[in-house]
Amino acid sequence: MAYFVLLSNFTDQGIRTVKDTQKRANVFKAAAKAKGIKVHHLLWTLGEHDVVAVVEADDDFAPAALALTMSSLGNVRIRTMRAFDAADMTKVMAKFG
Repeated sequence: MAYFVLLSNFTDQGIRTVKDTQKRANVFKAAAKAKGIKVHHLLWTLGEHDVVAVVEADDDFAPAALALTMSSLGNVRIRTMRAFDAADMTKVMAKFG
């Protein structure tokens, strides 16, 4: 399983209907589950991004599809980043040099 960080920003539509953000979070979690993705954290944040999610998936395709699915609803734009935990970083460093 691989970790991913999804950085989300509200669109104009999303901020106009921000009172529904927690309902949309439940939709996000259900969509993630349907794609075989485990949501570890879903956090509303201050600063550059409005919502940050940490998820775990078997491959890169499911989180990419999830980001496209949720973005296509028009409330957020999502950036997806592959993330590495300590065990993953040990494997990366083994190939480092």
